[in-house]
Amino acid sequence: MWIADNWKDYEVLDASGGEKLERWGNYLLVRPDPQVIWNTPRRHKGWTHRNAHYHRSAGGGGEWEFFDLPGEWSISYSLPCLPAQARPLAFRLKPFSFKHTGLFPEQAANWNWFSGLIRDSLRRNPAGQPKILNLFAYTGGATLAAAAAGAAVTHVDASKGMVSWAKENAAVSGLADAPIRWLVDDCVKFVEREIRRGSRYDGIIMDPPSYGRGPKGEIWKIEEHIWPFLEKTTRLLSDNALFFLINSYTTGLQPAVLSYLLGEAVAKHIPGHTEAAELCLPVSESGLLLPCGAAGRWRGN
Repeated sequence: MWIADNWKDYEVLDASGGEKLERWGNYLLVRPDPQVIWNTPRRHKGWTHRNAHYHRSAGGGGEWEFFDLPGEWSISYSLPCLPAQARPLAFRLKPFSFKHTGLFPEQAANWNWFSGLIRDSLRRNPAGQPKILNLFAYTGGATLAAAAAGAAVTHVDASKGMVSWAKENAAVSGLADAPIRWLVDDCVKFVEREIRRGSRYDGIIMDPPSYGRGPKGEIWKIEEHIWPFLEKTTRLLSDNALFFLINSYTTGLQPAVLSYLLGEAVAKHIPGHTEAAELCLPVSESGLLLPCGAAGRWRGN
């Protein structure tokens, strides 16, 4: 398991009955979580003193119930690989469709990993700024972590709104002038064009959705499209690539599957080490670790 346990502004306080109680900065949210299939006593007072509660509906979807929550607020995160005095990453949050807030805190475990690899590379070769590609980049958590560590980042997402949100996160993180290329594009078509251009990257991050549509209605289904897409994307790795990271929230794609995918698509062609595990968040009240999807990692030799 890879545990995102370095947060100060985020915490899973408790989990029971299909829901989790979370602290996001100064605000408490109750949101559904399909992994929480146990019914344990809800002793934490936050269950009844929450600022907002997302209720799932029987027919799918759901809606927010607000008690005392601003329309927008921010939290921050400090990367362990950076000096203590370094400016932390900052993230604008707001409640929006299907229970989301604009951030997946468990991804901090991955940010810590690849930002450390980027810093190590720069220590070995200060003039060789790593080039990182972030696909399905959402609101830019991974982009900001890579840029803060010293990389030049290409951020690609099909949603114009998500890219705008990511730019705002960069600004509040003090990274408005960082070498980040912001692109609203279909990730598959972008990768195909980059192959034709002969582009190369030292690190690739992808966080594909289970199901999605591109800006022109292109349909993405992870079980059908991840393997051919992974094979294509591998062609963009440089000869001395640092890493390849793939995330999955799809129940069917277990860590062993992600490890096998990276082993076949990447490790057979570029020497390195492949591993995969569940991403987890600690739960303060019970001490358990809450699974939040899986990730596969390849690291170059």
